[in-house]
Amino acid sequence: QVQLVESGGGLVQAGGSLRLSCAASGSIFSINSMGWYRQVPGKQRELVATISSGGSTNYADSVKGRFTISRDNAKNTVYLQMNSLKPEDTAVYYCNAYIAASGTPKVRFYDYWGRGTQVTVSS
Repeated sequence: QVQLVESGGGLVQAGGSLRLSCAASGSIFSINSMGWYRQVPGKQRELVATISSGGSTNYADSVKGRFTISRDNAKNTVYLQMNSLKPEDTAVYYCNAYIAASGTPKVRFYDYWGRGTQVTVSS
């Protein structure tokens, strides 16, 4: 079994910072891309940032210059450093990873999701 567990959410004032972490655990053979998505009630889940196994990054326009995604491959962990937070960044943030589990006859990658962590930015 593979699990993603997020941490680091919370309440912060506008202009403040938070750092999210997401650790993948379980029977992991390989991790391809990792990323963060967010969702507010009544809206679709949207991409925040992704990072490839080689370190290439991609950001939503709304967070460029404020958020930084990084990963520690040795720890199977992805981070999201969020600076200059705005009230519109308030959402549940979900970790995502494209993982091949070990112990299977063929190497196949599947999408895995964490349970989410709440980020609330007050004005």
